[in-house]
Amino acid sequence: MCSIFGVIGKSVPQEKLRAGFERTRSRGPDMSRLMETPCGYLGFHRLAIMGLDERGMQPFQLDGDCVVCNGELYGFRPIRDRLMAKYAFASQSDCEILLPLYREYGLDMFRTLDAEFALILYDAKKNTLIAARDPIGIRPLYYGELPDGGMAFASEPKNLTGLCGRILPFPPGCYWADGQFVRYADPAHVDQFSMDDDHTACEKLHDLLVEGVRKRLDADAPVGFLLSGGLDSSLVCAIAQRMLDKPIRTFAVGMDVDAIDLKYARMVADFIGSEHTEVIITQQDVLDALPRVVELLGTYDITTIRASIGMYLVCKHIHENTDVRVLLTGEISDELFGYKYTDFAPDAFSFQREAEKRIRELHMYDVLRADRCISVNSLEARVPFGDLAFVRYAMSIDPALKMNRTGIGKYLIRKAFAGDNLLPDAILWRQKAAFSDAVGHSMVDDLKAFAQARYTDEEAAKRCLAYDYARPFTKESLLYRELFEQFYPGQAQMIVDFWMPNRTWPGCNVDDPSARVLSNYGASGQ
Repeated sequence: MCSIFGVIGKSVPQEKLRAGFERTRSRGPDMSRLMETPCGYLGFHRLAIMGLDERGMQPFQLDGDCVVCNGELYGFRPIRDRLMAKYAFASQSDCEILLPLYREYGLDMFRTLDAEFALILYDAKKNTLIAARDPIGIRPLYYGELPDGGMAFASEPKNLTGLCGRILPFPPGCYWADGQFVRYADPAHVDQFSMDDDHTACEKLHDLLVEGVRKRLDADAPVGFLLSGGLDSSLVCAIAQRMLDKPIRTFAVGMDVDAIDLKYARMVADFIGSEHTEVIITQQDVLDALPRVVELLGTYDITTIRASIGMYLVCKHIHENTDVRVLLTGEISDELFGYKYTDFAPDAFSFQREAEKRIRELHMYDVLRADRCISVNSLEARVPFGDLAFVRYAMSIDPALKMNRTGIGKYLIRKAFAGDNLLPDAILWRQKAAFSDAVGHSMVDDLKAFAQARYTDEEAAKRCLAYDYARPFTKESLLYRELFEQFYPGQAQMIVDFWMPNRTWPGCNVDDPSARVLSNYGASGQ
């Protein structure tokens, strides 16, 4: 992962800009550069993944234009080969093709990219910056207005605190140019459903996911895998292991007393033959990590914080004890194929609308969690289920086929791989457990108990009323909000709301985001 930074205007002292820029050095610890442009500044902290020598350092420049990009551009080699007829390339970095592409296609180039990216580009002719973000928002980008009316863009909100009055997430699938946002892609939107039957849908999902994994194995730095033992991460690991000629490196995390998924992760690792590592955490580890996790996330959302603690600690272990630089993860499958609570969707239309909402908001929740927990430990996240072709096709499937019609969630994706012998049946057909719970039910219980002991009922009720936006509604949510306000005072609107089941559906009007509180949880957490 890398960190990018860009400013239009020069009224802010460079020392103050540099202080904000330096707050995300852990995203790119290899090299750093803050460069002045005629209209402001561009900054880049580099984590070298493709083209590891110094020639891959950014900003890249072409006839006065400059660009910084935190991204992976899949399939860039044939594009570079074609562009070499007109342009000279100095490095093996995928991002070096961006300025030639901009020269050829202008702002339309964003529609051509198969990529996870956030970028800031200086256009020398217009003497201004252009910023853009991938269609799902897998790579982070934030923006805010400076006191002099200029604009600032950065990988994380912590870069902009103290510089901008109001900080907001840059909308995914958009570019900013000439003072306005333009949406160039919305993978959640479907003009027409494919209407493929079960068999055809499964075949296409299978091939698209395999291709999504394949392209994300392309790296010049060592690659590892987060393995929870659930369906999604297990499939990613198993597909990758079948493609490679040596054992992949898998990592699982769990509490020391009741880690549900460690045994399932071990089962997968043994079956596929990976080099497996278990990271065991304690109640004290969890409580000690909590303030740090809220700070690095920049959120007060209950689900995101719970699920981030285990991920942060396992990634910290990987950073401190291995040479792994890239991690493949299993995020985004839930939003496409359903959670436990989407079993309560009243009809197919409602299921589809919920999926659209979740995909459009992912960048503030699960995708944010994966990015921050991984990047703060100087690692890069890659998300095969977020492959654009896979997401677009999955969203186009008749939602009636994606609903839980069989009593087994995510039936289509399970059936798609049923004949491959990639995983034991006990994993392929196992019911989902929420990640934060699967690390160990005790972890969530410990966090609740910690919050319960912190406030009296009367005190909690009074403190919750202090917030008009996204008001806390439990002692745990109050604890997280107060921690958030310590690090990001007055910036609560960076998150649209709490990530909760759809309360308007029967069976989903609950005050806890854990699937454990739903009537259909069953044996998921065993």
